[in-house]
Amino acid sequence: MEKTKNISDMKVAVVHDWLPLMGGAERVLEQILKVFPGADVYTIFDFLDDKQRETFAPSKITTSYLNKWPWVKKYYRNLLPLCPQAIEDFDLSSYDLIVSSSHTVAKGVITGAQQTHVSYVHSPTRYAWDMMHQYLRETNMNKGIKGLIAKTLLHKFRIWDYRTANGVDYYIANSDFIRKRIWKVYRREADVIHPPVNVDLFEYNENKEDFYLSASRLVPYKRLDLIAQAFVKMPELKLKIIGDGPEMAKIRDIAKKAPNIELMGYQPNDVLKSHMQRAKAFVFAAEEDFGIIPVEAQACGTPIIAYGAGGALETVIGYEESPDKATGIFFREQTPESLVKAVTTFNKISNKINTAQCRKHAESFAPYIFRKRLENAVETAVKDCVVL
Repeated sequence: MEKTKNISDMKVAVVHDWLPLMGGAERVLEQILKVFPGADVYTIFDFLDDKQRETFAPSKITTSYLNKWPWVKKYYRNLLPLCPQAIEDFDLSSYDLIVSSSHTVAKGVITGAQQTHVSYVHSPTRYAWDMMHQYLRETNMNKGIKGLIAKTLLHKFRIWDYRTANGVDYYIANSDFIRKRIWKVYRREADVIHPPVNVDLFEYNENKEDFYLSASRLVPYKRLDLIAQAFVKMPELKLKIIGDGPEMAKIRDIAKKAPNIELMGYQPNDVLKSHMQRAKAFVFAAEEDFGIIPVEAQACGTPIIAYGAGGALETVIGYEESPDKATGIFFREQTPESLVKAVTTFNKISNKINTAQCRKHAESFAPYIFRKRLENAVETAVKDCVVL
């Protein structure tokens, strides 16, 4: 029997889909590289500036041939049909351990029998699987020749995606919600390790003001339109919305009916944090895989009013389920009426939600906890993958 290697002695490659900007997946990558300092990074695209790239130092970043194409930064999202071949093109045969951080194709790298492949899955590709029809409608590609081409390409992608699922030795899901999706799509079990949230950047504040806050990129699935419609029906309550995006015009039209709604557009982090700290509650209407921003709001001591689905069920402790430890309240239908009912209930019980409990709960998602759990999971995977 071959002796199990200590992960600290292993040559490690970390594979990440792409690096267009510093988002939530990139913060996970940052923490993965703290567990495996100096590991080589492989990614299809890298559009980060030098300062952002320092986050991953001293790791060497290798990109695919697609990254060299002219003007690729403008149209890289249209190159999905080429990404499976590009990820398979990486030669990882000299590594003992491969850790992929995957929401699209990273888990599809080719590995051998002597290697251990651990995949941290942010989500099976949403627009290829259960959200395909919604994606095609929102991009106007559900009809005609464009629709036929898009559906054909996504069909081929699903075949590839399912085939590569068995190239992973050990799956980690970023939430129980995603664990269930991994089982549904790949029929593979996964352990759950919630993403790291840098709660130390969000100072606790117990003094709240009389306004509600919502903040995100203004895209359809975030459902800021629903939140605005709900507060149109509650003119006595003040709502502030921070963010920008393609839904801005739609939400602005809704807000015209309600002087109690303030659209603030894009704001720098210090302004966002200040409002998070002072808000009476943070309103969250999306069905997210995990959802980092509700955790950040709780780190400020701010309760959450959230749609009771997806990752919010794991990041927020509902008052109905656990009144002594509650950090917020859920609304059960993605409708303005359901949110109005939840806000009305929150106003009645808000003094029973302890802001210090919100902070304490947020601290359970701290980066050091993520790193320790990831290290333990990889050690288990390596032990289970000993070659006979």
